Amino acid sequence: MKILLITGWGGGTKLLYSLKDVLVSNGFDVKLINIFNAYDETVLAHYTSLAQDYDVIMGWSLGGQLATVLVDQIQRQFQQQKVLITLASNPCFVENSEWQPAMSQETFINFKQSFEHDAIATLKKFGYMVCQGVATSKADFITLQSLIEPQQLTLLEHGLVLLEKLNLVDILKNYQGFQYHLLSEQDVLVNCKVSVKLHQLGAKFLDVDVISGSHGFPVFQSALVTDKICHYLQKIKQSH
Repeated sequence: MKILLITGWGGGTKLLYSLKDVLVSNGFDVKLINIFNAYDETVLAHYTSLAQDYDVIMGWSLGGQLATVLVDQIQRQFQQQKVLITLASNPCFVENSEWQPAMSQETFINFKQSFEHDAIATLKKFGYMVCQGVATSKADFITLQSLIEPQQLTLLEHGLVLLEKLNLVDILKNYQGFQYHLLSEQDVLVNCKVSVKLHQLGAKFLDVDVISGSHGFPVFQSALVTDKICHYLQKIKQSH
């Protein structure tokens, strides 16, 4: 089974090397890619065409939102349903009147302004937030810093626009394929109450799981995440 895995905002693909390796050791064929600007039609067409070759489209945080955009594009263009898996991902990262369990608009605007003022310091602060909420956060932060790769500023800026503007709730609500959303209790960036809202969408093939961990659980708990994914894929295979 082929998995297209999309990393999150701000750190590059190396953060998910461990997850990719564990998935590969479990027999999956995995391609790991960085975030991309889904608002650029040419770029989106390229990644939609790439994703069509995979059985599972999966992403972490912003990567999960991008995975959602891709399965929607594939369904619209090719009438195919891929399995969608999101990790620590909110279909609407910034709150609105219909979707409250998300980052407040004020917090996000402050973060964006801080990034414009001092990108490096803001990325470091963001990295700290990725690791917050668990007993191992200090050690995790050191690990995270060692894995982060320098990113193009324009890509990061595009990523922030996506985080601010994307609202994929209707896509998830109406998606005809299988979708599995894995969230964590101690996540300070994506409130685990998102799980309740996702259940309420009433989508036909939607599953949600909540584990213990920080926003960085795909980085630091790759074995557990792989177990969850294997169990889920086995379950849908048996149901078919």
